[in-house]
Amino acid sequence: MLVLIRGAGDLASGIALRLFRSHLRVVMTDLPRPTAIRRTVSFSQAIVCGTTQVEDVTAMRAESVQQAARILREGKIPVLIDPDAHCREELLPDVLVDAILAKRNLGTRITDAPAVIGVGPGFTAGVDCHAVIETMRGHTLGRVIRSGGAIPNTNIPGLIGGYAGERVLRAPADGVFHQVLEIGAAVQAGDIAGDVDGIPMRCTIPGVLRGILADGTPVRRGMKAGDVDPRGERENCFTSSDKAISIGGGVLQAILELTGALAAYTGANTLGV
Repeated sequence: MLVLIRGAGDLASGIALRLFRSHLRVVMTDLPRPTAIRRTVSFSQAIVCGTTQVEDVTAMRAESVQQAARILREGKIPVLIDPDAHCREELLPDVLVDAILAKRNLGTRITDAPAVIGVGPGFTAGVDCHAVIETMRGHTLGRVIRSGGAIPNTNIPGLIGGYAGERVLRAPADGVFHQVLEIGAAVQAGDIAGDVDGIPMRCTIPGVLRGILADGTPVRRGMKAGDVDPRGERENCFTSSDKAISIGGGVLQAILELTGALAAYTGANTLGV
């Protein structure tokens, strides 16, 4: 079974890990210049570096659908520069998962694949996709929604270690972002994690820097540019989060519900992958 995932940030990558480890074949797409914060756990880094590894799974940048097919046969995840997922017309995926997390639908249609799954708010099951996966932290995280949509975006990050919005670092101005600290660095309130044209972006709580934009990224004032984990466990910066893995489980469940039990699936797409 072939699954095409739109987006290759940290949550999309958590989904990809769960599907890949469940023996589904996964292709991902992203922007030419990815803006993932948690770069150590985002397969989008394959676009930047050519190849990347998240936990024990390797992804490689693919320049074409044909190269993507070769990467799949090598047991890796291909990542295409294709934000609009035009590759679906050649790939003919069995499942399309929109995990861009834009809080709105950027063009996914229920006719894009036999099974279409929207991740987070912005989708309506039965209208523009077959199922929606809840992304809000709490009791319903990762649940499959078969009618209607996910909880609307509140613009307030979920509570971790007693902190919510304080965890997020935002660009202090429009301009070009300069990274000062590396992911995994221990920080205190007031530490400068980065700057925009000399204007500092300071941490507001102690913890570890779980994510930060790459040096040289163009930013807008208020744009999310970093993430501090108050739990202070450095190793968590290099593994997919509980939220990402939970959402991935929801996507896997939705796929099985929509396509039938994986063990009984015998279909094949035109690429033979």
